[in-house]
Amino acid sequence: MVHVPVLLEETVAHLVTGPGGWYLDATAGAGGHASALLAAAGLDTRLLAMDRDGEALELARSALAPFGDRVILERANFADLTEVAARHGLRGFRGILLDLGVSSMQLDRPERGFSFRGEAPLDMRMDDRQALTAAELLRRLSPGELESVLRRYGEESMARRIAKAVAEVQARGEPLETTAQLAALVERAKGGRRGRIHPATQTFQALRIAVNGELEALEKALPSALSLLATGGRLAVISFHSLEDRLVKQFMVAHEGRMESLARGGRRWVGEVPRGRRVVRKPVTPAEAEVQRNPRARTAKLRILERMA
Repeated sequence: MVHVPVLLEETVAHLVTGPGGWYLDATAGAGGHASALLAAAGLDTRLLAMDRDGEALELARSALAPFGDRVILERANFADLTEVAARHGLRGFRGILLDLGVSSMQLDRPERGFSFRGEAPLDMRMDDRQALTAAELLRRLSPGELESVLRRYGEESMARRIAKAVAEVQARGEPLETTAQLAALVERAKGGRRGRIHPATQTFQALRIAVNGELEALEKALPSALSLLATGGRLAVISFHSLEDRLVKQFMVAHEGRMESLARGGRRWVGEVPRGRRVVRKPVTPAEAEVQRNPRARTAKLRILERMA
């Protein structure tokens, strides 16, 4: 399946507020958002495109080739935004984009191990240069630690039962090495299928987040991105599950802050710095027509914060 950029028109409309300037796509993927940003902002626009997934970055390289030297590509984790931008002497961006979703290229290639549909190595690495895979993580975690991971990152109500089942299998000398093995184990532990959602959905989400350190990277990337924006520049974040969206919302609200009157007169700023302004109070979500075209867009939420003076 070809990767379809989610909320493309809405993202470009909110990020591009005028011609020219530097933009940063910290999750370039197949280059869909990046290409649209460059086209919309005009010939004086330049872009720093990043992705930690080497395969995705090669797709972005191909998609962005028509823009020539207006594009710089870097294979890097968005947690390292500050270091990557500094390496190129860049700051004062007009717009920065973080698209936190797992791409279709990752989900639809069985050997990447992101999906429970089919038999594949239990991998889940977004960056194949890292050593830790999902299979290795399961070997390392104690039952209590695995239960904590499943509850925190997957919001899995049956985390203890699943962790116990994993421990029992491993105690018999039967390591979990494939996606199909893990999916079947979780399904048994949860008492079979009920409804349309596969029983292993939350477990796979939790392991993927843990393997790739996704929430920790996001917590580091958000303040870095805001500090790299020019005054009036905008940070756009597309999230796909409640854990990410909650982090993004809390960050943006904290930087929006408020002015507080003092008892002795005058006012003071209460909130994080640099100051920001939420461009939309509620997240932008896909129209029904987009969900029909691309069901994976269903849970997407776009939030935008503008840096203030």
